[in-house]
Amino acid sequence: MLGSPFEITVIAKDTIEGNYFADLAVAEVKRIENQISDWIPTTQISEINKNAGKKAIKVDDEVFELVQRAIKISKLTNGAFDISYASMDKIWKFDGTMKEMPSPEAIKKSVEKIGYQNIILDDKQKTIFLKLEGMKLGLGGIGQGYIADKVKSLLQSKGCSSGIVNVSGDINTWGKQLDGKPWTIGIINPMNKNKVFATFPIEDSAVETSGSYEKFVMFNGIRYSHIIDPRTGYPATGIVSVSVFAKQTEVADALATGIFVLGIEVGLDLVNQLKGIQCIIVDDKGKIHTSKGIDVQKYKS
Repeated sequence: MLGSPFEITVIAKDTIEGNYFADLAVAEVKRIENQISDWIPTTQISEINKNAGKKAIKVDDEVFELVQRAIKISKLTNGAFDISYASMDKIWKFDGTMKEMPSPEAIKKSVEKIGYQNIILDDKQKTIFLKLEGMKLGLGGIGQGYIADKVKSLLQSKGCSSGIVNVSGDINTWGKQLDGKPWTIGIINPMNKNKVFATFPIEDSAVETSGSYEKFVMFNGIRYSHIIDPRTGYPATGIVSVSVFAKQTEVADALATGIFVLGIEVGLDLVNQLKGIQCIIVDDKGKIHTSKGIDVQKYKS
C-alpha cells in the first residue's frame, strides 16, 4: 500500500480479533491515502496541485493540520524538509543511466517552484493555496509516518493493547511483546549490511530510518544520495543513513529527511535542542554519530 511495503503486527486474544484489528488498519491506510496521496488524481492534495497558481482549495481539517505541521518542520529545518519538493524536475537519475552531473543551470532551475513559503494556508476557511503555477505538494516525507500514527491510535481506541505498525521503515509500537518484553528494533550499519550494530527497545514510541545506501550516484569520488536538498537541487552528501527516535512517527519521518539534508553537525545540533527526540547517523565512511541521549555502547549487539 502507498506504493510501499506496509506491515501490521497485533497481539489479540484470537485470530478473529487479530483479523479485525488488521482489517481496521488496512481500511485506515486506504482512507488517508485517498486524502493525501499526490498520485491518486481524486485526492485533496491532487486538487491543490491542479489548482496551483489559480485558486485556493478547501480541505478537511485533518489534511489542513497535517500540512500546517509539515510547514512547522520546514521552518525548524530551514527548508531542508519541504513538502513542495514534489515540483522538483527529476534531473538526477539513480538507475545507472546517468553518466555525468547535470549542469548548474539545470540544477538551479529544477528547484524554482519549491518553497514552503509559497504554501498559503487560510485558518478560517481551511483552504490551501499554492502561489506559483507548477508548484506541487508531496506528502511522501511525512505522510507515511502520519499514517503509522493514525493506525496506532485507531487500534488503541478499539481495544488493541499491543502492536507494531511499519510503513516502509516508519515504525510505531505500543504495548509489549507476548513475553512481556518491549518491542525491539535493530539498526544496521549500511556499510556492513548483514550486521545489526545496535538493538534498541521501542516502548510506546516510534523510529524512522532514512537511507541512501540503495540509491546513489558517484561523481569525482563523491557519493550523491537520492535525497535531494530542496533548497539547492543538489543531492545530500556525507550521510548514508539517519534513524530518528520520537514519540510520533510523523515527526521522526520528517526530521530524518531534514537531518539527511542538513548534514551531521547541523542535524545533531538540531536534534540535541529538541525534547524527546534522539538520532543515530551513519556517515559515508561507516562511522556512527549519535545525539546526546543515546549510548550506543549500552545497546551494542
